[in-house]
Amino acid sequence: MTFVVTENCIRCKYMDCVEVCPVDCFHEGPNMLVIDPEECIDCTLCEPECPSEAIYADDEVPEDQQHFIKLNEELSQEWPVITEIGDVPADADEWKDKPNKLDLLER
Repeated sequence: MTFVVTENCIRCKYMDCVEVCPVDCFHEGPNMLVIDPEECIDCTLCEPECPSEAIYADDEVPEDQQHFIKLNEELSQEWPVITEIGDVPADADEWKDKPNKLDLLER
């Protein structure tokens, strides 16, 4: 099992999860984070740290978010590893919990 970052992270990218990850499995894109499933050790530390509740165990990802399992795997191979909290978008709170943000994902 691994953890997966889902749609609610898009345009929020709070990064609290990065600080607690013991294996540096988070990768940073322009407006979202993803988890490398090969690096994730299933420690569960990141899930409760996410203010936007965008992180799920892969077997608990909501049905309408299942495509994020593959997206995390794919984008973690393209985006650089992030090991420290960076700058959170100034409008992150405005985007938290907004639905249908997949079209806003920047690669």
